[in-house]
Amino acid sequence: MGNPKIQRLRELRSQSHQGGGPDRIEAQHQRGRMTARERLDLLLDRGSFREMDAFVQHRTTDFGLDQQKFLGDSVVTGWGTIDGRLVYVFSQDFTVIGGSLGEAHAEKVCKIMDMALKNGAPVIGLNDSGGARIQEGVISLGGYADIFLRNTLVSGVIPQISAVMGPCAGGAVYSPALTDFIFMVRSSSYMFVTGPDVVKTVTHEEVSHEELGGAGVHSEVSGVCHVACDSEGEALYQIRRLLSYLPQNNLEDPPFISNGDDPLRMAEELDSLVPDDPSKPYNIKDVIHLVVDDGQFYEIHENYAANIVVGFARLGGHSIGIVANQPMVLAGVLDINSSEKAARFIRFCDAFNIPVLTFVDVPGFLPGTIQEHGGIIRSGSKLLYAYCEATVPKLTVITRKAYGGAYDVMSSKHIRGDLNLAWPSAEIAVMGPDGAVNIIFRKELNQSDDPQQRKAELVADYRLRFANPYIAASRGYIDDVIEPRETRPRLINALEMLSNKRDNNPPKKHGCIPL
Repeated sequence: MGNPKIQRLRELRSQSHQGGGPDRIEAQHQRGRMTARERLDLLLDRGSFREMDAFVQHRTTDFGLDQQKFLGDSVVTGWGTIDGRLVYVFSQDFTVIGGSLGEAHAEKVCKIMDMALKNGAPVIGLNDSGGARIQEGVISLGGYADIFLRNTLVSGVIPQISAVMGPCAGGAVYSPALTDFIFMVRSSSYMFVTGPDVVKTVTHEEVSHEELGGAGVHSEVSGVCHVACDSEGEALYQIRRLLSYLPQNNLEDPPFISNGDDPLRMAEELDSLVPDDPSKPYNIKDVIHLVVDDGQFYEIHENYAANIVVGFARLGGHSIGIVANQPMVLAGVLDINSSEKAARFIRFCDAFNIPVLTFVDVPGFLPGTIQEHGGIIRSGSKLLYAYCEATVPKLTVITRKAYGGAYDVMSSKHIRGDLNLAWPSAEIAVMGPDGAVNIIFRKELNQSDDPQQRKAELVADYRLRFANPYIAASRGYIDDVIEPRETRPRLINALEMLSNKRDNNPPKKHGCIPL
């Protein structure tokens, strides 16, 4: 017969692993969702998970909660590895009192976040909760605030990733919102501050959970969600993939992953990719895929503000962040949403020592009352601020249009771009030829016998003289004009040249970004 004390330990650990019990686990599976522990098994390297606080219980006796005690309470916490690299995790357990957050639950999450900060490793939260544990009253609200404070203090120090795997409502949404990246599962997860019932009462709108705060809404309309996935398994896989581009903390460089893609490889297809007609679009993602290692591009916010493209890739094995205007959508113009999308991404890259590569093809900022009244000035300033503030290596390639203030904003030499290259197709000017001719030659056109013919001549002349990269190059605003096929080797060489870059901002508590 074995040691009874060891036997007791094994029984308690087995009990803790049962969560809310077989019936509730079955109900979770019936909803098409995994349990908290199944998710961790899929997320982490096999056999690497080490649990903490498996025996913690809540201490509430009101409203019959003394009859509902579960070992570990409603969250599973601990650490493990992803591709051999340490990560800290918490996974809310919906089978235990609906995954609701009370004092014990919050204490467990705070403990794991404190450990992640001290040891300099990412923290990943898997959210599946009915919200605050109402029976615990203000104590549960205090628990949320304790977590929010940590989300804020560790921001920019260690990567924070949230996966919303089920409900996430009310105050619960603000912890994921404070983290760096949010993953959601289509038709299974949702986020909102106030639910459909409250919305109906207050505004008389009839709306479903999915329509109000589903993955589709947040990945396409609000921009709250960075990556929307079709299944929980895909979401967990995408988190693993994302981490391969990120350092463990803000004092480390991102992981270097060597691959077989020749750093001197030329991409001849780039020479003919930009159409001769400046009004015709092309897909900037084709440029990205032809330049980066193995054509692998991990896009963030793919379906939100698609007129700008952001995401991670590798160049010569080095992790980089890419920001690129997309001529296929709104001609690549900058608007409120795209400016804020890119600004947030740039600031993340800067916080975690990830060089930023910018592909520029921008006709300017989107005009109109909707944009002006919505604060395009403020939003555009956020993007400008993010680029100005960033001290990581900044590489810029102007593929075609770089007009007006948008030229300045998109990582120009004037805001500390380290290497600014242009293709021969680049057009760098205050505005497009058509608009410039209308202003400069307004009087002449009004007096002309054939204003259309004269305007066409003037536009052609302006395009020839100004819609090219050589005036900017003559001033040193462009470091070099290159053949498009040379882009990859030139960028890889620049990254290696800038590997020991040191740049500092003036001493301050923090700047005042135009929020």
